[in-house]
Amino acid sequence: MDKQMFVFVISDSIGETAERVARAAASQFREQAFEFKRAPYSTDRDSLAEIVEEAASLRSLIVHTLVCPEMREHLNSLAAEHGIPCVDILGPTLEAISRVSEHAPRLQAGLVYQLDEEYYREIEAVEFAVKYDDGKDPRGLLRADVVLIGVSRTSKTPLSMYLAHRGYRVANVPLVPEVSPPEELLMVPKDQIIGLTISEKQLKHIRVERLKVLGLQPNANYASDERIHEELEYARRVMEKIGCPVIDVTQRAVEETASKIMEKLSQRDLA
Repeated sequence: MDKQMFVFVISDSIGETAERVARAAASQFREQAFEFKRAPYSTDRDSLAEIVEEAASLRSLIVHTLVCPEMREHLNSLAAEHGIPCVDILGPTLEAISRVSEHAPRLQAGLVYQLDEEYYREIEAVEFAVKYDDGKDPRGLLRADVVLIGVSRTSKTPLSMYLAHRGYRVANVPLVPEVSPPEELLMVPKDQIIGLTISEKQLKHIRVERLKVLGLQPNANYASDERIHEELEYARRVMEKIGCPVIDVTQRAVEETASKIMEKLSQRDLA
């Protein structure tokens, strides 16, 4: 593992956008250790100078989303003076949009996070996903935009939360051979249900690691070849009975699977 690198994330709002971009880029460098230092609401030259001074004393780079052109230019100049790599995420994008649209940007920080209707819809969707996670209350299945079904450790909960942050009301139901699916599941239109499956090999690996985290023996029945085969076969039969779309999550990131789910939902809505 290489020596730790510090990424200073600077914004005149909360800095979430800049940090997401920086983390996405950093994920491509698995051999490198990173520490992210977020500096939100940086709206004056003194605060920028302090951040740059700290960054100059470390192995670091700066990533920022400053709306004010004067502050952007000042930070870029300060970073250049100290020899610190500095990435201006917002500036070039604003300039490009201005050229194409022929309108000037409002240059108001934090507009993306204003409490609008979309924001409240996302909050409501997240609360919905938490309330109806893991089959807690089958009544939620009839109110959901999409219902995820699958055996344990097929990423139902992470997918539910990811989709909730995109405004979808998601419920999920674990499929277990000893427990019949709730009656409400059979009342949900099949195109609102997504089945999740996975290879036996990867599921075994995931479950063994989960048992280790819990301090349990990795040879427990939960991770046995026979049990895994039994559960996946049972889930396959349930999905075939329902007639719902099925997505194989083997070696897929949550974001990739979520993208496929949203694509299917879009096709449904257009039908």
